[in-house]
Amino acid sequence: MKIITINKKASFNYIILYTIEAGIVLNGDEVKSIRSGNISLNESFATIHEGEINLINCSISPYSHAYRKEENSKKTRKLLLHKKEIIKLISEVAKKGLTLIPLKAYFNNKGLIKIELGVAKHKNAIDKKKELKEKDIKREVQRELKQK
Repeated sequence: MKIITINKKASFNYIILYTIEAGIVLNGDEVKSIRSGNISLNESFATIHEGEINLINCSISPYSHAYRKEENSKKTRKLLLHKKEIIKLISEVAKKGLTLIPLKAYFNNKGLIKIELGVAKHKNAIDKKKELKEKDIKREVQRELKQK
């Protein structure tokens, strides 16, 4: 598994309950652009529309050697999941008020591009501050242990 990109803000802004792997529908030049690393998952999210899961605001830069260069790099892209997984996600998002956040894009063992979706709950400011305090305390403890 080769990781292409990671959404670093997702773990800071959301509490990730669990993850799920999804395929993505792409054009040929988009695949080549992703292979060269021109993809960004920052500020992107997944929505459910008419029984399908779509990825919104995922930026894929146009491929430099493409014949037709499409300037619409943030278009909506369909995610590929099994029907049971889609039904489960629809029920959880509707009932519990959860969101679907793309965590990372990677190549699987077969060379296919996959998106790891996280079923997440939004953190409030108090949770973020608490998490930062815990990190600071752990860092201080590690420094003290190294000095002794």
